[in-house]
Amino acid sequence: MVKAVDSLKYFLFAVVLLCTPMLASAQPLNRNELLSAEQRLTDLGYWLQKVDGIVDASTRHAVTAFQKVTGRKRTGTLSRSDLVVLNTAGPPEPRFLADKAHIEIDITRQVLFLFGESGTIRKILPVSSGNEKRYFDQGKWQVAHTPRGTFRVVSKINGVRHAPLGTLYYPLYFYGGVAIHGSDSVPAFPASHGCVRIPRFADREFNRMVPLGTPVLVYD
Repeated sequence: MVKAVDSLKYFLFAVVLLCTPMLASAQPLNRNELLSAEQRLTDLGYWLQKVDGIVDASTRHAVTAFQKVTGRKRTGTLSRSDLVVLNTAGPPEPRFLADKAHIEIDITRQVLFLFGESGTIRKILPVSSGNEKRYFDQGKWQVAHTPRGTFRVVSKINGVRHAPLGTLYYPLYFYGGVAIHGSDSVPAFPASHGCVRIPRFADREFNRMVPLGTPVLVYD
């Protein structure tokens, strides 16, 4: 009987040892840790409204963008394992036009990069592009496709456009009626009719930051 009790004690002790790291990794970040993480995200180019250690919409979008870029699970919540990767990550580098200010939209990762003149990253935003599904509009069936290729910002609206398929906030058009624009819905996956949605907190400033003629490179 004594041996059985001792065996049970050893077993429970081993379970506690195994579970302790898992429990520790599941603990939410405290405010100081969040503050440091927000500063790190900002330093890398991920767009946040404030570095204050308080989780808001921009924090969740910045974390989602980081998770997309680094190939991690897209939760919008920074885990301790995410934090380890964040602390060793470097800023993204341009895939094209390293010496010219431009926009890159990575359809596969659903991320937008705004690069400066010297190829340094200025801003990173999560996006939601065309979901490739069929939809009916203007009397015919169409496919919700975001075109790939090299384009330029040809026009933009400093305000709101109420279009048949939805409301576009501060749109920047780069291919016919296809635009980069603010939206109230920017999920972590393709969901638009073809436009490139960005979060509302950034739409007006992004519109002002990007001049007409800016190259837009869209790729898988």
